[in-house]
Amino acid sequence: MTFRNFNKLTTATIIAFTLSGCASTPLDRERSEKLFYGGSILTMEGMTPTYAEALLVKDGKIIFVGSKKQAENLANSNVQSIDLKNKTLLPSFIDAHSHVNMVGFHQMVANLYPAPDGQVSDIDSLVQVLTQWKKQNPQVIQTMGGWILGNGYDDAQLKEQNHPTATDLDRVSKDQPVMILHQSGHLASVNHKALELLNINQNTPNPAGGVIRREVDSNVPNGVLEESALFTAIGSIFKDVPPQVMFEIARKGIDAYVKNGFTTVQEGRADQGTTEMWHALAKQNHLPIDVVSYPDITTSEEYMLKQGSSRQYDHHFRIGGVKISLDGSPQGKTAWLTQPYLVPPEGKDKNYKGYPAIKEDQQVNQYINLAFKHSWQVLAHANGDAAIDQFIGAVKDATAKQGKADRRSVLIHSQTIRDDQLDQLKALDIIPSFFSLHTYYWGDWHRQQTLGETRAAHISPTATALKKNLIFTEHHDAPVVPPHSMMMLDATVNRVTRSDYVLGADERISPYLALKSMTDWAAYQYFEDQTKGTLTQGKLADLVILDQNPLTIPSRKIKNIKVLATYKEGNLIYQNQ
Repeated sequence: MTFRNFNKLTTATIIAFTLSGCASTPLDRERSEKLFYGGSILTMEGMTPTYAEALLVKDGKIIFVGSKKQAENLANSNVQSIDLKNKTLLPSFIDAHSHVNMVGFHQMVANLYPAPDGQVSDIDSLVQVLTQWKKQNPQVIQTMGGWILGNGYDDAQLKEQNHPTATDLDRVSKDQPVMILHQSGHLASVNHKALELLNINQNTPNPAGGVIRREVDSNVPNGVLEESALFTAIGSIFKDVPPQVMFEIARKGIDAYVKNGFTTVQEGRADQGTTEMWHALAKQNHLPIDVVSYPDITTSEEYMLKQGSSRQYDHHFRIGGVKISLDGSPQGKTAWLTQPYLVPPEGKDKNYKGYPAIKEDQQVNQYINLAFKHSWQVLAHANGDAAIDQFIGAVKDATAKQGKADRRSVLIHSQTIRDDQLDQLKALDIIPSFFSLHTYYWGDWHRQQTLGETRAAHISPTATALKKNLIFTEHHDAPVVPPHSMMMLDATVNRVTRSDYVLGADERISPYLALKSMTDWAAYQYFEDQTKGTLTQGKLADLVILDQNPLTIPSRKIKNIKVLATYKEGNLIYQNQ
């Protein structure tokens, strides 16, 4: 997902508002010792599973991992003993890539996801859900400047297998503007009133890196916006969203992650306003977990030159580096490939391969060189193998100019990466962050519509990466899909599509190694492997308790595991009642 955040607020404006209640409140703030025992305590150290009998926590850190008797001998008299009752304790999950603010946004607008995350199955049900939401949420619509908003529709799952058009959305309202975001975050549909307010008409040209879709044999816009055409529209719609609404969005976003066992989350393509909002919330002690922001280098260069990045948190917030987006999404058929799509989008010929977000390689090289020069970690969105080639070339160029260093550049999504490109990632110390949830959500679509059987079976090639001695991380790219940690683990292990088809059986990996990509290796991606990712003496007591052990239950049942509790630095911040 490359959906840019939408509000430009100043720090002074943000701090001027009362922030109480804007973030999750930990259930216990005491710094007493805690002794965990009586269950499967999975340390995540090493390449094979290791268990401990007990874990002792003090002042937010792990002070002992080992036998229960030794832990009891080390504990003080008022230690809080926590019997796991045969449940499983492991390091909390680290979000390798997503958009936490937009997750909160999704909680406030109409849910247009298909099953299992929503109820939309065709355009009629989409109109019905959106109309019902409009009736029930006049206050939200008012705060959003009068716009009726929805998120998560997926043409791949609609019965019509087409995007809703402006005419379809006119059924929701002809007088109020309507915008619904595609589940990929790379497309949207709007009604005719919205087209009017956005000044998009038959004389409006396609912007660079984007497309305004048209009616057949006509220049008249049909309501579907791709890539930069969408981002420009979003910027104009949401520029005046009140700060208090932004705070509520932020709170809802954080809550969604905490309930899924995440204690480090990402703002994966931020603007200055969103970054400053998180920083202000942090300074007011309203962040119960760690938030790492990556401003878009193409729009935030001046801001980054002033602010820079940091490896140290300020009240649970830091700027980790920069984001650059090089193409779109394969499910939306906007990712940039070297070989044509199996079935091109309407109006495109059989040689259609998608398109780059930044056409000129030289421009991409300049951005990456700037980041390397200032030691900003780079997260590069690249789904298509042509976009991956572009990023690899830019990293080679910047490394030649700036020299080798421990930069831990990250290739986000890496969906259609080729084996020869994995070899180049290894040579350049680029970490692939895979989106294996695509195998469930869009696996059938990729087989039948976008890539065909052979290429689809190789998306998110985790097993091949391991054979090449590459560590990788896994992400959910929320709100493209909800931040369901166990669904994410399930997809990495099983690679089962919606139709129960195993997509790329050779790329399946063990539950333990899949967990490594969500804990230990994710901590490494963030330069935080000395403080997070394993249950090791001296590291932060960032913990999650699951009702079952992912390593011992049948793999097809992993997705049903429940998060029972989440701890941040020893404090209980979520408990499943």
